[in-house]
Amino acid sequence: MRFAWTHFRAALKYLANGSIYLGMDEKILGPRDFPISFMEDAEEVELSVHAFAGSGTADPREERTRPDHAGDDTALLDAYSKAVTKVVEQVGPSVVRLDIRQNGRGHAGSGSGVILSPDGLVLTNSHVVQGAKRADVTVLDGRSFSGRVLGDDPDTDLALVRIDEDATLPAAKLGNSKKLKPGEIAIAIGNPLGFDASVTAGVISALGRSLRSKSGRLIEDVIQTDAALNPGNSGGPLVSSQGEVIGINTAIISGAQGICFAVASNTASFVLGELVAHGRVRRAYFGIGAGTVPLPRKIALRLGLTQRMGAVISAVEAGSPADHAGLLTGDILLALDGTPITGADDLVRLLDADKIDRTIPFDILRRSDQRRFWAALRERN
Repeated sequence: MRFAWTHFRAALKYLANGSIYLGMDEKILGPRDFPISFMEDAEEVELSVHAFAGSGTADPREERTRPDHAGDDTALLDAYSKAVTKVVEQVGPSVVRLDIRQNGRGHAGSGSGVILSPDGLVLTNSHVVQGAKRADVTVLDGRSFSGRVLGDDPDTDLALVRIDEDATLPAAKLGNSKKLKPGEIAIAIGNPLGFDASVTAGVISALGRSLRSKSGRLIEDVIQTDAALNPGNSGGPLVSSQGEVIGINTAIISGAQGICFAVASNTASFVLGELVAHGRVRRAYFGIGAGTVPLPRKIALRLGLTQRMGAVISAVEAGSPADHAGLLTGDILLALDGTPITGADDLVRLLDADKIDRTIPFDILRRSDQRRFWAALRERN
């Protein structure tokens, strides 16, 4: 137990001195949880009592050497609390509630969203808008606006809503999700089950996950987090201590605790640009699921590779261009058409409309060998 508390205090010291990061919506059955208690167990308490009872008074030398953690712990917890509060004060006003209207027939569902431009661009989930064209947008101060859906991308479960009224609104900033590390703290803000402006905190459990969207396609570069989230959190932001949006909350696992997912901000940034410019995302279809991994150092040095990261293939869809090209699960993508791939978000960005109906070279690392494959890409339907 002392081991666990020591590591918890060490983590808090990191939070007090460095960056803090805090994380979603839909549910799935997972493994059982093992709660951790920071209380002393009965045996430790009994030994402590007998030791003091036998001596009558405490050893002065022990008093001089025993560290006084109470003050330090309070200061560390206060620093953590203040950091989270600062983030919520900064980003909270940019989080909105969306009430969806289907074909003018009234309320068809609700969710969360985040304002990303002062003139009223709101990023949310595709499964929140449900193919609708209109939405009512309610901001933190209670004002309500009407909005229209500018674009919808089911393949990444992202959608963009534009507020109709002429208003200047508080906007959040998209961060760089490639800089994230597992174990960093993340903050999720949203409107779960109608409880507006709810805040939860957790850690980034894993990076580079793949998640199958409702369209059946794999969403690459998904963040896994353990923040407590519920239906209605969908479309809300996952935020770093710098007040930057590092993900868009999109799914939870039903029946489990602390297994939640967010579309990474780098993917969201690419999709946002495409939706603003074209109203939809045209992309080349390759047919893989991928995650970001570090390259084996010895192999990278032997092959003369300058990049430190790549995109590992976690799944290959049968009959896809990747399947026909001969790519396998476990292959690490190094480059696409000569452009280095340092993560799954690069793959999402590089498979753009310019690659449609072209045969493209892919450099990959298979076991310890660097190889090149050619894939005939087509437009994703």
